[in-house]
Amino acid sequence: MIEFLLPWVGFLILLPVLVYWLLPVAKAPGSAALRVPFYHAINHLAEVRQQQSSWKSLNSVLLLLVYILLLLASARPQWLGEPILLPVSGRDLMLAVDLSGSMETPDLHIKNQAVDRLTVVKAVLGEFIERRKGDRLGLVLFGEQAYLQTPLTFDRKTVKTMLNESLIGLAGQKTAIGDAIGLAVKRLRERPEENRVLILLTDGANNAGAILPQKAAELAQQAGVRIYTIGVGADEMLQAGLFGAQRVNPSRDLDEKTLKQVAKITGGAYFRARDMQGLVQIYQTLDELEPVEVEQETFRPMTPLYPWPLAMALVLALLLGIRVKQ
Repeated sequence: MIEFLLPWVGFLILLPVLVYWLLPVAKAPGSAALRVPFYHAINHLAEVRQQQSSWKSLNSVLLLLVYILLLLASARPQWLGEPILLPVSGRDLMLAVDLSGSMETPDLHIKNQAVDRLTVVKAVLGEFIERRKGDRLGLVLFGEQAYLQTPLTFDRKTVKTMLNESLIGLAGQKTAIGDAIGLAVKRLRERPEENRVLILLTDGANNAGAILPQKAAELAQQAGVRIYTIGVGADEMLQAGLFGAQRVNPSRDLDEKTLKQVAKITGGAYFRARDMQGLVQIYQTLDELEPVEVEQETFRPMTPLYPWPLAMALVLALLLGIRVKQ
């Protein structure tokens, strides 16, 4: 359908009529009597005057059309397309990813090739981000310090890019889990309470920062933020030593007890990822979080139409100018 943004402009179409009625008619100049002895010359003069009168009438019509087209363009017509439903789930997800030095441990595998933990997290979490169409996503990176890499946004591509550009040790070698939770809660508390979710991934224990994870979890619980924690790292790996390769536990520093407490306090859950497939299944489970019932939003594409009458008015004005010169 067609809609006018400024429909009141249409009343100006009556302006020429009001001018014609209200202003006095200009008096025609008096004509002097003239004797011409040649009848044919008089007849030719009458034909010329009649032709000029018809030209003036045509010019008046063109001028009126230009005026109407300019009014139509000024009314800002636009074409409204069919309503389009916007995908809205109502969830605001903050993703907190550990960048401490231990994330460099090569105890996970991609296609039977040993890689560090962060590489696997980027691969799996990147796919998770792609699937969150309609959710607002934010990214917190933490090590010895926690900082906001991406605020809550619908731009999933930017969030994924920021994750892929993160580097181990960028925020320090230690792990400040409590600070990461506190920063995420600060960003989420401005959102509707039912929608606040934090997914925190780490491979170690809180050994840095100004706030304990349990205290940060209590603040999150008060703010209505649900926290899902993920402990990542294999249970064993071969490590070269003086007496040959030995089996060691690369996840011995993982504080599962604290991560479980944080999840329990906030009404979330704790997950353990020992390999890439386990991490994939965890994020698939997180995909099944119940969406909050929100009002479906619609969008109607709008196409401005005013350039068309404006262009026609310019063409007619140009034509009128050419005729006047002639």
